[in-house]
Amino acid sequence: MQYTLKAAVCAEIVIKKSRFLARVEPVENRAAAQQVVAGLWQQHPEARHVCWALMAGGQSAAVDDGEPSGTAGRPMLEVLRHQHLHNVLATVVRYFGGVKLGAGGLVRAYTDAVAQALLQAEKMPVQATAVLAFSVAYAQEGLMRQLLQQFQARQVQIDHGAAVRVQATVLLQEQAAVMQRINDATQGTAQWHDEEQTTI
Repeated sequence: MQYTLKAAVCAEIVIKKSRFLARVEPVENRAAAQQVVAGLWQQHPEARHVCWALMAGGQSAAVDDGEPSGTAGRPMLEVLRHQHLHNVLATVVRYFGGVKLGAGGLVRAYTDAVAQALLQAEKMPVQATAVLAFSVAYAQEGLMRQLLQQFQARQVQIDHGAAVRVQATVLLQEQAAVMQRINDATQGTAQWHDEEQTTI
């Protein structure tokens, strides 16, 4: 079974005067992860490195950010993989203390920093979701927003063209019920697009 995190958690370790500020948090995709990393650079302009790892299916990433190749991002990603985490971002901000740690020391430092943060994190099982895409008349937009809110749909995207185009993520177990409610509410006039995709 795969897990995600309930909320962001931070930890700090110091090794030979270098400070490693670790943070683990739930994120939906790589774009969201990159926003978090950009924000960390703004908060820590004096830091030497902001390394990160993202476990998110086809969007997974491991970034060393100037550390020797394979000594930061990859070990951090391995910690996430080992704990069966999904849609989770691990970041480590490093303030260099003047003493080089060597490749082995760096691998241990980045691994330990993420592991320390995860010790305090609350995990929860990942629930499978489905993406629904459909179009409705302008007069039905408000009703669709309400309906999707009732089902606690996430990542709701609404575009206005000739009709109102809606894309939303719902729990897989509720997909059929949501589609039925939308068809009922629009008296069968909702136009479905074949973009439904299932993710776990």
